[in-house]
Amino acid sequence: MTKKIQSALISVFYKDGLDSLVQLLHAQGVTIYSTGGTQQFIEKLGIPVVPVESLTSYPSILGGRVKTLHPSVFGGILGKRDDAQHLEEMKQYNIPELDLVIVDLYPFEETVAQFSSSSFGGGREEAEKAIIEKIDIGGPSMIRAAGKNHKDVVVLAAKKEYAVLEEMLRNQNGETTYEQRRAFAVKAFDVCTAYDTAISNYFHQSAVETPFNKEEKMMRYGENPHQNARFFGNLDELFTQLNGKELSYNNLVDVDAAVQLIGEASPSLPSNRDRLSSGGDVNTANDIWFAIIKHTNVCGVAARASVKESWDAALAGDPESAFGGVLVCNGEIDKATAEAINEIFFEVLIAPSFDADALEVLKSKRNRILLQLKNQPETKQQYKSLLNGVLVQGIDEGNYTEWKEAGGRETTAEEKDDLVFANIICKHLKSNAIALVKNKQLVGKGCGQTSRIDSLRQSVEKAKQFNFDLTGAVMASDAFFPFNDCVQMGHAAGITAFIQPGGSIRDNDSIEYCKQNNLAMVITGMRHFKH
Repeated sequence: MTKKIQSALISVFYKDGLDSLVQLLHAQGVTIYSTGGTQQFIEKLGIPVVPVESLTSYPSILGGRVKTLHPSVFGGILGKRDDAQHLEEMKQYNIPELDLVIVDLYPFEETVAQFSSSSFGGGREEAEKAIIEKIDIGGPSMIRAAGKNHKDVVVLAAKKEYAVLEEMLRNQNGETTYEQRRAFAVKAFDVCTAYDTAISNYFHQSAVETPFNKEEKMMRYGENPHQNARFFGNLDELFTQLNGKELSYNNLVDVDAAVQLIGEASPSLPSNRDRLSSGGDVNTANDIWFAIIKHTNVCGVAARASVKESWDAALAGDPESAFGGVLVCNGEIDKATAEAINEIFFEVLIAPSFDADALEVLKSKRNRILLQLKNQPETKQQYKSLLNGVLVQGIDEGNYTEWKEAGGRETTAEEKDDLVFANIICKHLKSNAIALVKNKQLVGKGCGQTSRIDSLRQSVEKAKQFNFDLTGAVMASDAFFPFNDCVQMGHAAGITAFIQPGGSIRDNDSIEYCKQNNLAMVITGMRHFKH
């Protein structure tokens, strides 16, 4: 349905390009209402204009903060032209029909940028005051009102639309179609959305740092298709995506777990070596680590002298669980490793670099996600929403605060390497967590169980499933042994050395068992629950 524009409300910050449109409206007999600087601009063109004050019976007040917020203005915009009651009330209160609303918004983003520049010498308080004054109130309200009533009203919310409307009115003798009015409304709501987002971002960024200060990205869905999800952050700071589809919510959760684990590989181990009271060496620091993550838990991990050896050992730890996993390595992926990896289905592969031949092999699957890790995340906080609030905690930094040899004998050099490795792995398993390691390879693990002994049973069964000999293996626990049953079961399976934080009132039960059976036990003084 076409409608002829007979009246217009014009109140804009940017006047450039407006003169030609205003002259056309006047030539087509349109009554023009306006305010402040826009009114003066139109009057200088020699075109008659009705001050908005004549409708509201109020001048612009509170330093210009209130000009158009009045029933006579919003009634003229929102009144339905096909509603008899609306028309009767508009007549009763002398409210004119407003067919066209041309309003742009105060330059909020430009003002923020101005006061954020290095050239600005004022203080924070002065900058904040100027920025706050550029939060438009009446403008968005009028835009939203006109957009809502687009069946009867044309709305322009940006100066780039002046020429579009002018051409339309020339070609259509001052009339617009419903489809055209709706299209203008869509653009106007987009302007309001962007404006509100800019204001929200400013307040978040000027407040205490949280994840919600950061860039927002809508996900396809959350953990399940019926859950919506958003990501706040900038993945480009951490990764270069070399191949594959867009990362999903579940991908990101597993990628986070993978990056946290691989961050332990080289940087943290020299400091671990320095903490060993025995002064012994820890050889793991120079190895290549390869890990397979499934549902945020480590299902395979090994440290070896080469990438290919490390991959083979990691996969052997649990080749069934590796299906559909997230892979991570702290060395360059070469062609031989790529060809081996290419034989299984996986979602994501993360590494600091890939050689050209390896990329050619790995890119053979279009949806396979390949991430080049550029930087480790620098965040020192973890957030979890629950009940009607949010929990915030520092990240779980470090692996132990002491290295107390408490068993029946000192750990051997080989056991020490494996215990350090196992303790790190255990830190990245869900509680209750047990990790069994032999020759810097995860050979069995139990996680997420309601009792520690169940986690140990699970880990031993995993090792048996894939034919690992646990003779001479070591065991790590994320929390203390409340009884000596875990040490007894581990010993029966072939375990010769244990690492745990200690702290149980019955620590001595496990310690005495180790002493009686010539087993090594290390107390770390640092628990690693992960719920």
